[in-house]
Amino acid sequence: MDTIERIRYEIDVTDVEYIKHGNKPFLARVYKPKGQGPFPLLIDIHGGAWTKKDRMSDEGTDAPLAKTGVVVASLDFRMPPADAAFPASMQDINYAIRWFKSRAAEFNIDPKRVGILGVSSGGHQAMLTAMRPADFAALPGPAGVDASIQCAVMCWPVIDPLGRYEYAHGLLGGPHDKQAKNWVESHDLFWGSTAAMAEANPTRLLERGEKAQTPPVIYLQGTADLAHPVPNRDRFIASYRKVGGKVDLQLFEGVGEAFITTDPNSSQAKDAVEKIIAFVHRELG
Repeated sequence: MDTIERIRYEIDVTDVEYIKHGNKPFLARVYKPKGQGPFPLLIDIHGGAWTKKDRMSDEGTDAPLAKTGVVVASLDFRMPPADAAFPASMQDINYAIRWFKSRAAEFNIDPKRVGILGVSSGGHQAMLTAMRPADFAALPGPAGVDASIQCAVMCWPVIDPLGRYEYAHGLLGGPHDKQAKNWVESHDLFWGSTAAMAEANPTRLLERGEKAQTPPVIYLQGTADLAHPVPNRDRFIASYRKVGGKVDLQLFEGVGEAFITTDPNSSQAKDAVEKIIAFVHRELG
């Protein structure tokens, strides 16, 4: 538990349009401390198996973090079936980081102190963005601004999409058949092929020896998490550490996936949020 006494800020919460595709705007919910600043920025990528949920999903993490002096921007982005499939969301996330950095004065942020947080499928997207900040810069944006970040918060990420897909197939017909079918359907909808799941894969690109950035990571997961297999987690952590990356693994006894979003008032959720806050301030100042 972080015992440092921190300044507590009142916050403003607003929705801003950061990009439009056709006639459809995509918004970010911005949690902004009322203070002198400039503050570090954390970009939040929600979960939902790449196909569900929205920018309001992680309020139980975003608001407490903002109250300690961090601007948090939680994104909506393109998702199937309403919008384009992979890699559209990755391009939106990359663009959003550049967009916020280019508007540092407007949002009272320091563009050199930027982190990313991802939940479940958002964890995959956030980690891949952190490791390969130049790969998905297809959308024209401000000149001279990149999508690099300084740290990553992983909340029970789908860290190996192909591994989770294979795991879900193995559960079909058993007691977890309904969840497994949902996972398989969402994977198919977003990815389109197992080749894509293997290619845009934080774990397997490390195992292939491909070049990647390795910012510090905090990795949080409940010990009763059915949706995110432990072998996938351990495989990623081993690969990340092997190339010199730092991973702070934090496990929470007896809780499953989404334990922060499901019950933000639980002792495990409060502990997890405090650990995220401590990590973000340690890495971003």
